[in-house]
Amino acid sequence: MGNLPGAVGGRLSGAFSGSSSDSLEHRDKYEDSITIYFQLPFTVQRNKLDSSIIDFTKRFPIPAHHAFLGNTGTPTHSLLFEPNMKSGWDHGMHAFDVYRWGIESIRFFNTTRPYTELAYLLGGRTEQIIEITHTQNIRPNWNALFQYRLINSPGFFKNQRTNHNDYTFTSWYQSTKKRYNNYLAIVANAMQTDENGGLDDTKDYLNDPIYNDRFNIPTKLAGDVEFGRNFFSTNINTGNRYTDLTFMQKQQYDFGKKDSLVSDSTVIPLFYPRLRFEHVFRYSSYKFKYIDLPNSSNGYVPDTNYYKDNYNFQLPSDTIMGIHLVLYDRWKEIVNEFSIYQFPDAKNQLQFIKAGIAVQNLKAVTNNFTGSFYNVYVQGEYRNKTRNLKWDMIAAGKLHLTGFNSGDYEATVDLRRFISKTGGYFDVGFRNVNRTPSFVFDRRSSFYFDTPKDLNKENTTQISASIYLSKLATRVSGSYFLVSNYTYFADFYKAEQENALFNLLLLSLEKRFKLGKRWAWHSDVYFQKKTGEVALNVPLIFTRNRIGYEGTLGFRKLNTAFGLEIKYHTPYKADGYSPAIGKFFYQDSSKISNRPDIAAYLHFRIRNFRAFLRAENLNTITSNNGFGFRYHNFAAPGYPYPGLNIRLGIYWTFVN
Repeated sequence: MGNLPGAVGGRLSGAFSGSSSDSLEHRDKYEDSITIYFQLPFTVQRNKLDSSIIDFTKRFPIPAHHAFLGNTGTPTHSLLFEPNMKSGWDHGMHAFDVYRWGIESIRFFNTTRPYTELAYLLGGRTEQIIEITHTQNIRPNWNALFQYRLINSPGFFKNQRTNHNDYTFTSWYQSTKKRYNNYLAIVANAMQTDENGGLDDTKDYLNDPIYNDRFNIPTKLAGDVEFGRNFFSTNINTGNRYTDLTFMQKQQYDFGKKDSLVSDSTVIPLFYPRLRFEHVFRYSSYKFKYIDLPNSSNGYVPDTNYYKDNYNFQLPSDTIMGIHLVLYDRWKEIVNEFSIYQFPDAKNQLQFIKAGIAVQNLKAVTNNFTGSFYNVYVQGEYRNKTRNLKWDMIAAGKLHLTGFNSGDYEATVDLRRFISKTGGYFDVGFRNVNRTPSFVFDRRSSFYFDTPKDLNKENTTQISASIYLSKLATRVSGSYFLVSNYTYFADFYKAEQENALFNLLLLSLEKRFKLGKRWAWHSDVYFQKKTGEVALNVPLIFTRNRIGYEGTLGFRKLNTAFGLEIKYHTPYKADGYSPAIGKFFYQDSSKISNRPDIAAYLHFRIRNFRAFLRAENLNTITSNNGFGFRYHNFAAPGYPYPGLNIRLGIYWTFVN
């Protein structure tokens, strides 16, 4: 899934985030009064905004456990085992998912006063992230939200410029009698990045003093371009362009019991639904393009040997464009979904039974294929968060009856028992997914270079358990995966499927240690181990630690956090990256042994103003060829992380 937009979500929140954690629901008498909450598209659970400053990754698009190709906006993948656990049609192009806003994570707000947040982040080499969020109730029963984000970064190395633009508009209308709800959302993402194919490996450029300015190091693709700072420029000659647009409208009509609340001669109408009819219409378009075109400004001509050696593919040539490569997959998707809800307890909307059926229509246009597909699937869900807040139960399933993904299914059961009033709980879960391999493994895709292969459905089972003890500020979790027909890319383009059954164990410990009255150590440790000879490499251990001060420094309105953040994973044979298909692939020849990744940080909040100052990649310090920050960690073979990077992020909220 894509990240939650703005300052929401997070793996651990509330008391577990540290003594300086606070949210907009706790405001002092000197601040403007506001009541604000939001719902996600497919739940009725209400959520509050989080304004804590302990964890910068809640504000930054790249999760802490992801590796990325050295520049903000470049492709990422998780260092932890995270298989695709969604049944049904999937285009398969997920290298930029952390930067896109998905329909699953958009927010429908309700607020008593207009709320605005302005965010600006400036990093090394003129990296910029600009974000604007505004929401207000047009009427007491009608809210609108607009959100925009720009991610632009030229990069520390040649030919890795990124430019992403994300847009969201939502509207939530509820009738005055509370029987009818209309949720409308428009989400658009435009993402593009230059692809350099990794550093030229014909010599050791990183240790050559002539190349102390890393931007001068030759790369395998895109030629010798000049450094550019113009974030309005969107032209690329070699790279990936992904765009998508989704329009969703969800309408609900309820039958139930009317009631009212009388207070100080004021009558507040209430309504308790017992039966709900719901229709969801969704239209989406997806465009994925990889291009490698001649560049007259620097005389660049695409390297035919690069594609012949790595993809067994000969670049086309014509009299107009010369030697070039243009690959594209384009999709249009229309989904109509009809559901019925029944609420056994009229006063508890978090207990319901849902049954639904959906029709999905798909149209594909690729370099060598044009065609249409369809799916018909049924789904059901039982949810019960008990009124005493002690139990939270979910049982859900989906089955594709007919169509392109016929036979795909997913089943989920989750049971949570709250064991303390302060938030401690025990959670157990089971999930099984049977899915058709993503379309990128289909020979009709433009990004499939291999010979045609018959691939079976992937089947993944996950059994999980976790316990969170709020008094000890500790969470212990474990997941056991059982996987068959695991599908992956070997080398730059070869599609493979592991028919043998294999399993993987993932354990984690998340703990906050109190080192003093205002000093704390947040430690996250992950252990993962596979069995069998499956072509899958993951680090045995990944850990993230934040050690620092969390308090007010004697000033009541000044929340402060400063210290060191250290991340480390054990040496392993990290996945390579294939630019033309936008996928990370299995490789077994090059091992990455990185230093611990070290950053110093100073975060603070004064009322509605928050700032994040960070000095990242301190681990790159070296005295070879003179003092500097040039000892690089690697994300993938040929893709180093940059040297010292200073980031300053400013977030300012306004209540009008």
